[in-house]
Amino acid sequence: MTSVTAHDHAWIRTSSLFRNAMESGYGLTLVRGVAPGDVLRVMQAEPQGAGMGVDELIERQGDLRDATDYWDDSFIVGAFTVPGAGGDWALVLHLDGGVGMRPRFLEALSAGGRAVSHSTNGGAPIDLFHWYENGELRTSFEWPTHRYGSTPDDLLPLMREVGFDLSEDEDEDGTGPSTDTKAAVLALAERLTGVQVTEALLKDAQYLLGQVPEEPAEEWTKVVIDITDAHGERFYKEVTREEVEAASARAREEAEAPIVILGPSSPAP
Repeated sequence: MTSVTAHDHAWIRTSSLFRNAMESGYGLTLVRGVAPGDVLRVMQAEPQGAGMGVDELIERQGDLRDATDYWDDSFIVGAFTVPGAGGDWALVLHLDGGVGMRPRFLEALSAGGRAVSHSTNGGAPIDLFHWYENGELRTSFEWPTHRYGSTPDDLLPLMREVGFDLSEDEDEDGTGPSTDTKAAVLALAERLTGVQVTEALLKDAQYLLGQVPEEPAEEWTKVVIDITDAHGERFYKEVTREEVEAASARAREEAEAPIVILGPSSPAP
C-alpha cells in the first residue's frame, strides 16, 4: 500500500487549477473496475463526445450555464481510465458549482467494488468525503472528527497516518491548527484507491464527456416556516400541501373574479 500523506498533496495550494476548482465547486470520484462509458450510463448522462484536457471540460460546463438564464442542477461530467490498486479505475470529475456526486450514483457505481469521492461546493465551502464499498456508504464526513456511515471509524488509522489531526483539542472546524484537511483528503483517497491524482493528470487527460440532467424534484407534503427575529422571538408553523393548494385556489378565484366599478349614482354596497 502506498505511504502517501497530506504533504505529498501540498501541490493543491500552488495549483491554479485546483484553486479554481475549490472556488467554483467540484466533485472528484474514483471508481474501481468500471469503464468511463459505463460511469456515464449510470449517471444517466447524455454523451457529449471526447474532450482533450480539463480546459475543455471547464469550457463545456461554461457553455451549459451560458445556454440558459437560470441555474439548475444539470452539469457536465468527464471521466477517464487511470491505473490504481487492483486494476483500472475511472476518474470522474465535474466542476459544477458544488452539485457533487449523487448518493444513488455512488451506490450503483460501487456495487461489487469501491468508490471514493470528495467535493466542495465553493464559496463558503462544505467539503465532503465519501467511501462506498459494495453499494454501502462505509465512512463519510465533512469534519474528520464527526464521521458517519456503517463503519465510521474503520478509516481512523489511515486518517491519522495521512495527516488528519483527530485530537480532542482540535479547532472549531474539527481539525488541528497545522492540518491541511483537503490535502489529507486527497492522500486518504489515494490510500484507498492507489490512484495518484496530480495537476498534470487532471490537466492533460482525454475525458469522455456527458451531460447529467437535473435531478427530478421530490414530491412534497408540507412547508415548514421557522423564523427567529432579532429579539429571539420564534415563529414556527407547518403548512400542509393541501392547505397551500387550497389557499392558492382561493387566491386564483379572487384574482379571476370580475371587477365591478360603481358609478356616482350607484347605490352604496
